[in-house]
Amino acid sequence: MKGIIPILRLGKTLLATIQTDLRDNVAQAFQEDVLSALESRGTNGLVIDISGLEMVDTFVARVLVETGRMAKLMGAITVLVGMRPEVAATLVRMGYSMDGVQTALNLEEGLALLRRSRARKPATPRTRKR
Repeated sequence: MKGIIPILRLGKTLLATIQTDLRDNVAQAFQEDVLSALESRGTNGLVIDISGLEMVDTFVARVLVETGRMAKLMGAITVLVGMRPEVAATLVRMGYSMDGVQTALNLEEGLALLRRSRARKPATPRTRKR
């Protein structure tokens, strides 16, 4: 891991709490770290907590959605939590959709949503290329 955003493992879930602005280099490192952690830690869920972000612009929204889509391709369900009302309003006004990423009000609800999603999702085996 080389980025400044910590990624913790909670059972079969990764938890990333973003407390800093997602500039280009930080966002790129975050995506790489998430994908590496998904591969190496054998997890199938990703919760991204953005409650520490004051503002989310189109770049940040795109990074979050792309990270969720990448995680999905690796077999993980992504839940975005902690979105502030002003952030949600801004994204709607800009016409930005969070397709591919589930959302929840807070971490507790996000983890519950992830558990329910896993219960509905059929298990898919992971294979690693050698």
